[in-house]
Amino acid sequence: MAGALKTNIPDPFFGCCAINLQRKSTGLHFSIRFILKNRALSFPLFRSYLLQRFGIILALFMQNTILVYWLYTLTNDVWSIGKLGLFEAIPAIGCSLFSGHFVEQREKRTILTWCVGGYLLLTAGYVALSLAADQQLLTVRTVTNLIYAGFFINGVIRAFLSPSSFSLLGLLIPRRHIANAATWSSASWQTGAVLGPLMGGVLIALMRVPLSLLAVSAMEMVAFAAVLHIPRQPIVKKEKEKVLKSLRQGLGFVFGTQIILAALALDMFAVLFGGATALLPAYARDILKVGEVGYGWLRAAPGMGSILTFFLLAAIPLKKNPGYKLLFSIAGFGACMIIFGISKNVYISFSALLLSGMLDAVSVVVRGTILQLYTPDEMRGRVAAVNTMFISSSNEIGEVESGLTAKWMGTVPAVVFGGCMTLLVVATTWWIAPAIRSFKLDTDAVRRKN
Repeated sequence: MAGALKTNIPDPFFGCCAINLQRKSTGLHFSIRFILKNRALSFPLFRSYLLQRFGIILALFMQNTILVYWLYTLTNDVWSIGKLGLFEAIPAIGCSLFSGHFVEQREKRTILTWCVGGYLLLTAGYVALSLAADQQLLTVRTVTNLIYAGFFINGVIRAFLSPSSFSLLGLLIPRRHIANAATWSSASWQTGAVLGPLMGGVLIALMRVPLSLLAVSAMEMVAFAAVLHIPRQPIVKKEKEKVLKSLRQGLGFVFGTQIILAALALDMFAVLFGGATALLPAYARDILKVGEVGYGWLRAAPGMGSILTFFLLAAIPLKKNPGYKLLFSIAGFGACMIIFGISKNVYISFSALLLSGMLDAVSVVVRGTILQLYTPDEMRGRVAAVNTMFISSSNEIGEVESGLTAKWMGTVPAVVFGGCMTLLVVATTWWIAPAIRSFKLDTDAVRRKN
């Protein structure tokens, strides 16, 4: 009896063991599913690619935060900061006309190495400039002009960094894993873009500008070491052709491929009209009245939402109806901007910006996957250059647009107008580009279509 009774009574020790084993089994099952859904991470060269991408973006956003703060302390002039975007956007757009042709004719990893090395030299120049300014060896006007010159050089380097990085990614990952690789590539970029300003702000609060910029150099060294770990890749396009002919072919391919053109146009106009980043200081101080700390939270909200979505998409990939999800996400982004524009409650405003970042991340992943899947290997450099012209520089141009419309209409009407224009762009794209609604992110389907 005692033995039978003892057998029928659950032992607490074994019960705990069973629960722990079940938890471990569940965790192991989740880990296996996560690995199977993220096969791109199993490629060592892709992991090196992600490290260099995260490192250089983190460093550039840290540097931008430090330099903007430093420039404002020197000039006490808001317009002096606004001009920085123009000094960077103009060379980025102008050089992108030719950078795609240049990248396609040469080995991609080498160009990427030169770009990261160029950023290292540029940061070294900023360090020297800040040391000279501390010793009062240069006038404020001279320092300001040299900072503008540095941003101009940064724009030139960026024109070559984007197509070389985009082209290199397509050579490191089999096409069947491109969608997953694009998700992680976007996640690494966005993570660096969110952490960069935060780390830059901490650095300038704890130490002087020269030491802060030395910390930027350290991150650039990490990126430089990571890109050197990637071996040289074969040159896909070996035949030589004239620059203007190559440029016409690149633009012709983009404008002749409805799905790519629609994806680029959607994202460009969403950022151009819908972005409210430039007006956040006015909202924080004059409308929401949350001060500098509140401004920091508002500035970080879209990035926080983006990072959350990127990791969700890594666990739950986009497979069904990506076109409808792309259109819905951009329309939702525009609606969030309208809500943010009219809100006077900081919690609603923060939530709107957070949700806008989540929706924007969906469009970024889908657009990046479209470009990788629907672009032939021999056209990657030129398509990435066009992407730089119309997308990468739209942030800076969007800030100018926001400033001008705010000056003409007022701050709140400017943000609401931008959100409404984003909704109009989505509706127009739905009507004139039906391919955006029916495309697939399936490698076999794309191959059969091409």
